[in-house]
Order: sequence, then C-alpha cells, then structure tokens
Amino acid sequence: MPGSVESPKSKGLHPLVSGLVFGLAFGFLLQKGGVAKFHVLVGVLLLEDFTVIKVMLTAVIVGMAGVLTMRRLGWVELKLKPTRYASQVVGGLIFGAGFALAGYCPGTGAAALGQGNLDALAVIAGMLAGSYLFAEMSAWIGRTLHRFGDRGELTLPQLLRVPLYPFAAGFGLLLVLVLILLHRFTSR
Repeated sequence: MPGSVESPKSKGLHPLVSGLVFGLAFGFLLQKGGVAKFHVLVGVLLLEDFTVIKVMLTAVIVGMAGVLTMRRLGWVELKLKPTRYASQVVGGLIFGAGFALAGYCPGTGAAALGQGNLDALAVIAGMLAGSYLFAEMSAWIGRTLHRFGDRGELTLPQLLRVPLYPFAAGFGLLLVLVLILLHRFTSR
C-alpha cells in the first residue's frame, strides 16, 4: 500500500517528535536484526543471504495488518500516492543502482552510521545530494515523467477487482508462506 497514513484526529506528539522516536526505534531494530551489516546487505544482492528479505517481509506483514486494523477501527485514513509507472520505474532503477553500488539503502545506511560504520557517511551524503537534486528537478519531473503511465490512486485490490480486506488476508498468507519457504530452504 504505497502512500502514507494520517490520523484523522491529531492528538499527542508533534509529528516530527513521533517521526524521530519511530525512526530511532526502526534503526535500532534494523541494527539488532543484523540488516545494517555490509556483508549481509551484499549477501542479499548476491542471493547468498536472505536475512534482509526475511526481515522486510515480516515488516510488510506486520505493517499491513497494523495499518489495515487501524483503518478499520477509524484511527487512521490512508493517503495514497498516485501510481505513475515511468516515475516509479526510473526511481526504482536509481534506488537499485545506489543500493548495489553503496551496499546500503536509506534505512540501513542510517543504522550503519549509528553503529559506527563510517563508510555510511558517503551513502548519507549521496542521499542528501540526491534529495536536493530531486527537489530541484521536481517541476521538470512533474511535466515529463509523471505524465507517462499516470494511473491515479491505484491499488492491487482495485487492479484485481478484489475487496481490500480479503485481498490483504490472502496476500498476508502468501507472504507468510514465502517466509516459511525461505526459512526452510535457506537456513544453514
């Protein structure tokens, strides 16, 4: 479910404070899960170590269940980003190239820096430079890339014409099955 989650009634912590708290917790869990280690990240790119895939699949399952439960209870509203094929393909290729070259993605790069890996400084500098470049090019991107394959707020359940909650249950079960198979066939 691409997009963001917004609370209909914002009470509690300021969004920046809650973002900092959840970001620190996320980084801590990435580090404790072992996915901020360079050899683990390179291992997934070489299809030799599936720790990252297992952690991310678990996060997707838990996150999907949590967000959809909170949505069902009326605690949050989903704010979807538009599906724009050209922009998302180009962005995915840039992200993948950066990940392959650096050996870190944004979350693991920050967690690696937090655990003292100084090579992550170069990755974070690259992310900041890339963010600046993206901001500078956003008007051009809006006039060009966003126009190719713009499908609006499209979700897989809509595309497949399946109700959201049955789709999520089936997709969650499929991901659990993938996790079980990964564990069975990749455990040493």
